[in-house]
Amino acid sequence: MAAVSDRLPAFPWDKLEPYKATAAAHADGIVDLSVGTPVDPVPELIQRALIGAADSPGYPTVWGTPALRDAITGWLRGRLGASAAGHRNVLPVVGSKELVAWLPTQLGLGAGDKVAYPRLAYPTYEVGARLCGAEAVVYDDPTELDPAGVKLLWLNSPSNPTGRVLSKEELIRVVAWAREHGILLFSDECYLELGWEAEPVSVLHDEVCGGSYEGIVAVHSLSKRSNLAGYRAAFIAGDAAVLGELLEIRKHGGMMTAAPVQAAVVAALGDDAHVEEQRGRYAARREALRTALEAHGFRVEHSEASLYLWVTRDEPCWDTVAHLAGLGILVAPGDFYGEAGANFVRVAFTATDERVEAAVKRLG
Repeated sequence: MAAVSDRLPAFPWDKLEPYKATAAAHADGIVDLSVGTPVDPVPELIQRALIGAADSPGYPTVWGTPALRDAITGWLRGRLGASAAGHRNVLPVVGSKELVAWLPTQLGLGAGDKVAYPRLAYPTYEVGARLCGAEAVVYDDPTELDPAGVKLLWLNSPSNPTGRVLSKEELIRVVAWAREHGILLFSDECYLELGWEAEPVSVLHDEVCGGSYEGIVAVHSLSKRSNLAGYRAAFIAGDAAVLGELLEIRKHGGMMTAAPVQAAVVAALGDDAHVEEQRGRYAARREALRTALEAHGFRVEHSEASLYLWVTRDEPCWDTVAHLAGLGILVAPGDFYGEAGANFVRVAFTATDERVEAAVKRLG
């Protein structure tokens, strides 16, 4: 039996372990700014909803409860400007990474098909293509791709790792191009609520898609906005025909969001106060780290949104990783996200206030 893992690249985070050990040896302990996992408490109203639904002995449905679908569609209309969103335009998923990794397989893609994604990108887009045997292709501008054979086009705005935000005009142009060539467009918008110097827009916004979701799907997660990475709570929204097909496949595969998590998502999407509170925490950490990094000789590029600063000292990224590890600070090397990131590192501002303050002092 051929090992499926042989199709995949080496797991990038394993390469960071020696530098993590160096950083951990610092007298005041490690400041881990590499992965970007939430560290702040899950808001109490979400915890209460989860606990309230803890007595859930039966199987949940893949499509989710009507209350969950109501919450998602209400959020899509109110937050994203997707006025036509209805129940058939939404589907809960077990965390966005699972969706990204297995989407090409669930779409029936394989040898001879192409999956396109940004030149600097979340590594799981490539993993998804490799898992099903499709060809992974990268782009700077998707409309400059040869459309022949491209079956799935990934957008990512705000970008992980760069924090770049695509303008409404850019989105309109790309949506039109994808539709012209019959290419299914998935837009990873998991950082949409974390715009700092730009206001991210969804492909589902009426002014972007013309009020029709034909050929487009958006991916959203509650991991960052609501500190729910541990809940594996996400959803996709858009083309009803595409989501209907995925629903049938996922029903056979038993890909169900746990019932207590579904209840927690309803509570999370119904409350804006906790989102603004968390944004405030991140804004303060971002400003402190940005100021310290620039004073230390770094240049920040893009970073107008998301939970990361994309920075460089115009040297190989692993030299920068080693330098910062010597200060007890662990960051992600830019080449994790593509060859174009070879001189950059990604700095997450998801550490606690105390750890961010420690990093600022060390950089000073």
